[in-house]
Amino acid sequence: MRCLIAAGGTAGHVLPALAVAEVLTERGVHVTFAGSPDRVEARLVPEAGYELDTFPISGFPRRPSLALVRSLLRAAAAPHHCRRILRRRQPDVVLGGGGFVAGPMVFAAATMRIPAALTEADAHLGLANRLAAPFARRLFLAYPLGTRHARKTRVVGRPIPARSRVQPRDASRALFGLPDDVPVLGVFGALAGASALNDFVVEMWADAGPAILHVTGRRDVERVQRRVTRSDYVVLAETEQFGAALSACDLVLARSGSSVWEIAAAGRPAILVPYPFATGDHQAANAKHFVDAGGAIMVRELDLDEVPELVRSLLDDPARRTRMSEAMLRAARPNAADEIADELIALARR
Repeated sequence: MRCLIAAGGTAGHVLPALAVAEVLTERGVHVTFAGSPDRVEARLVPEAGYELDTFPISGFPRRPSLALVRSLLRAAAAPHHCRRILRRRQPDVVLGGGGFVAGPMVFAAATMRIPAALTEADAHLGLANRLAAPFARRLFLAYPLGTRHARKTRVVGRPIPARSRVQPRDASRALFGLPDDVPVLGVFGALAGASALNDFVVEMWADAGPAILHVTGRRDVERVQRRVTRSDYVVLAETEQFGAALSACDLVLARSGSSVWEIAAAGRPAILVPYPFATGDHQAANAKHFVDAGGAIMVRELDLDEVPELVRSLLDDPARRTRMSEAMLRAARPNAADEIADELIALARR
């Protein structure tokens, strides 16, 4: 059996798609990917050991411009490129894993009568998925959403890649050179970085404060490293051991993109700071899901000054952290990748 996964643009789309690919591969399915040649999938997919076919595609600028015209022309040509990839790969089923690469591939698959499905990792159905949903047979949602396509939807959570699975605490702390006898704050932005959050944290705690594991993203790592003056504040650009990073921490301070599902699966209480310019304010909706579950606290970026006292009070209150941890585990959906893989295999056999 063969499956083609089209996912790209951000790590939040690519990493869940890779998690599904891991499960499909374990079950004997041959998986290949399609995506853009110049976005994060061009690095992450080959690094994970999968073949990647590329075609030109880009998101739509929000204002009339020459860039918008170019994007529309690429979008018009994309189904032709996708059909060429599909003819070469001959998949039995297609998964659109998010980003602007997914829609044209799902549409092209429908025109060739190849069953296709879509995933949505946020609490907001993105433009690409709204356009592609009529051509998909299944729509896998991370969060319960109102949609015109209720008959084909299934709420499964967000797939968790193997690198994000929980590891023993002591081994995780040793891996990152963190002290083993004090609470640790984990700070996670995004693969590209979260400058406002990174700058606030290093400004607040560069010289003194709780032990910190700070994963900044590539853009900000050098600037943050230059500011830190203590050995129990560990700064990394990124890590392939995200599960170990979460396991090393007692409390997480992070954006609320799709990685909130990994935080939940690790059972880590969290202070979530939504990216204020996310489309449809979907990061706030993501955060609210876990706030309502009792496992997280949401702080808007304009209110970052509230964070130090929240961190202090939570690190000083193990009983509250335990209650929040249990709530995160109840909200987690650790089997999302298996559920999606099962459905894809069933679609391919019909």
